[in-house]
Amino acid sequence: MGLIKYLTLLLVSISSLANAQDTLHQNRRLKPLIITSAGAYAVTLVGLDRLWYSDFERESFHFFNDNHEWNQVDKVGHFYSAFHISSGSHHILQWAGVSNKKAELWGALTSVIVMTPIEIFDGFSSAYGASYGDLIANSSGTLFFYGQQKLWGEIRLQPKISFRKSGYADLRPNVLGSNLPEQMLKDYNGQTYWLSANLSKFIHGNFPKWLNLAVGYGATGMVAASEDQNQELGYHSSRQYYLSIDLDFSEYESKSKFINSLLYVVSMIKIPSPTLALNRQELKFHFIY
Repeated sequence: MGLIKYLTLLLVSISSLANAQDTLHQNRRLKPLIITSAGAYAVTLVGLDRLWYSDFERESFHFFNDNHEWNQVDKVGHFYSAFHISSGSHHILQWAGVSNKKAELWGALTSVIVMTPIEIFDGFSSAYGASYGDLIANSSGTLFFYGQQKLWGEIRLQPKISFRKSGYADLRPNVLGSNLPEQMLKDYNGQTYWLSANLSKFIHGNFPKWLNLAVGYGATGMVAASEDQNQELGYHSSRQYYLSIDLDFSEYESKSKFINSLLYVVSMIKIPSPTLALNRQELKFHFIY
């Protein structure tokens, strides 16, 4: 019954988006976009409920504090996901004919609509629990998008991700992933999250638009979620900090919609480049990281 309730809430929220657009009758893209997106997400939530949560008993809604786990790399991942759901929705709504101001607002709200039901599902599961840390990270990513749009009218600070195989997944493949796609999602040792600054937006003059400066965060040595469990297994985790140059081609547009879409997707990923890496033991330079 809970699933039906929250799917209904989702559909009502998205329907309100349609009703809020005074230009709806003037274009043919927005209505099919809303209907298709709502239907696809409803199916996704039903599948998630049956595949991910069906093996566990339902309980009354409760919270679970997981803020100490995985050196908070997972929380940065929530921030990253919320930002790009907002940003991507903003671009799609503009393509559908929605004004920029409304696309900014509804792009941000789409992130909330998409990510909050998952936390609600967790809150009713005996195996999990809603995480206020996740909710804060989700909200922060959404606000980081919306705040930049309101402050500058554009994105100047772009969250990005990079991944490398860490080797720790081979030790606990059931937790960290048994193949590359699973490891990219589950192995926090291999994930690095970046904040890439478009220097041409802050430095006056003929500064190249494609050259960014990026700071990164990650962690390594984690085979279990909490550090106590990690040490019981004989491992000690450490946080990693990075400083690197980055390449960003999102400012460039071609006549090809496919190439523009490809550039947009690539702009979500940190390009391998020379990097300084700092942990609690050493400062190391990587010619390519």
